[in-house]
Amino acid sequence: MRVVAALGGNALLRRGERPDAAVQVARVREAVRGLAVLADGHELVVTHGNGPQVGLLAVESAADPALSAPYPLDVLGAETQGMIGYWLARELRRALPGREIVAVLTETVVGLDDPAFRAPAKFVGRTYGAAEAERMRAEHGWTLRRDGADWRRVVPSPEPRDIVELPTIARLTGEGCLVIAAGGGGVPTGGDHRGVEAVVDKDLAAALLATRLKADALLLLTDVPAIMQDHGTARARPIRGITPEGLGRLRLPAGSMGPKAEAARRFAAHRRGAVAVIGALADAPALLSGAAGTRVEAA
Repeated sequence: MRVVAALGGNALLRRGERPDAAVQVARVREAVRGLAVLADGHELVVTHGNGPQVGLLAVESAADPALSAPYPLDVLGAETQGMIGYWLARELRRALPGREIVAVLTETVVGLDDPAFRAPAKFVGRTYGAAEAERMRAEHGWTLRRDGADWRRVVPSPEPRDIVELPTIARLTGEGCLVIAAGGGGVPTGGDHRGVEAVVDKDLAAALLATRLKADALLLLTDVPAIMQDHGTARARPIRGITPEGLGRLRLPAGSMGPKAEAARRFAAHRRGAVAVIGALADAPALLSGAAGTRVEAA
């Protein structure tokens, strides 16, 4: 099978953990144990999140007195793709000696007319008090919104329309390489290879990548075992199987499970036989076999 496995942000950094390199490398090693099993006998393409890493670099860049302006988001996205791609490739080579593994710096084309540019909504970086938020708005022209009692920067998250390196990724995958690509949704570009001040949703980009690669399965790996019916109530129970249409009717949180469900719906709906599975990273091999997670496929 040709499988695209999308690692959630929890694969590298969990809420409350220090963003030290050693912490993230330890998380990568945990993730690679499951990915190595998937790679045995299958064509595997791995994508990953980069939200905490981009947020950290954005804050550091804004505070650096040596810079006349913070680094733009497309550059920070490229930086984190390289860093996380290196960690994943290194640990996968250790787990799969003899397997060809390559990380591809990936650009994702977005439309400059996307409505997201008129209504930035994706939180990036740390929280600020009201006075500091006003200062960041004045100094950098940022858009900030309330996040609980504090304020956070919000940036556009436009729809992914195309993946520039798709022919290269397809060729490498077909030749037996394990490819790491479209990290963090890919570096957003406007189609002319000029970077765009935005971030691309990693799950929607993974769905586009899997669709264009004609993958058999898309695995959306997170920190929960499945989509839960009646989540947060005493009646909560895992949904083991659902159609794309049924999944589209569920009302799921926009900031967590919502994008994963939409990515699964899009991929599973694009052709008969395509299967998307949402589940825990620790259950990665069982997700592919149907023994765990929420399986999404056309009736």
